[in-house]
Amino acid sequence: MDFHAYIVFMEIPHEVAVMTLANATLFPQALLPLHIFEPRYRRMLADALNSHRMFIVAMQKPNCVRETPSAVAGLGLIRVAVDNPDGTSHLILQGITRVEIVKTLRYKPYRIQQIRPLQAAPTDSVMIDTLLAKVRDLVSERIELGSPFPFPLNAAKSGKKKNSGSMTIKEIVSYLDKLHDADQVADLVSCALLGGAVERQTILETVDVEPRLKHLIHFLMAEIKQHRKDNPQ
Repeated sequence: MDFHAYIVFMEIPHEVAVMTLANATLFPQALLPLHIFEPRYRRMLADALNSHRMFIVAMQKPNCVRETPSAVAGLGLIRVAVDNPDGTSHLILQGITRVEIVKTLRYKPYRIQQIRPLQAAPTDSVMIDTLLAKVRDLVSERIELGSPFPFPLNAAKSGKKKNSGSMTIKEIVSYLDKLHDADQVADLVSCALLGGAVERQTILETVDVEPRLKHLIHFLMAEIKQHRKDNPQ
């Protein structure tokens, strides 16, 4: 069963707690390590573990003094949670789906939001194939310039445990070629290679696959151009 089929069978709650973090994005399928130490988020974690094990990670809106989560965020499932002697916790959150934050239902002791899941429509077109080919070319070029490609922990399905440093460009591109879901490719590459918070949030907020791939290509080309400018031969 692929990831999208899996979440169809997962009951997505309509009301979920939100953790607002500066420069943070949670993509579907991505794994995000978190250190929970604020009292309100410790309470949130305990409540989540006693219910559906889910909460939202939202990027703080830029230029806002007050805590203001972005309108589109990532809903995550708690995969691992380890309590520390000082009452804090370390956990790994796996992205489940994009969500739109519809309405704030509660602010204290932690924020609860009403949400609406966002899913891209199925795509199969010559344009999508062309854009995917361009993304693969840019991934190869970006890695050749020295950027590692950190695969998510659940990505390697070959049975061979490899870290990102041991994988060749050919192996990485071959892996991307085997992913027939353009939606998944766009998010995986964005999560692995885009360092800028604004760029990552733009990708997260772009639900339709074709414009998402176009944004990704634009951002990768800009990063490659900047890298070449900063590191002339």
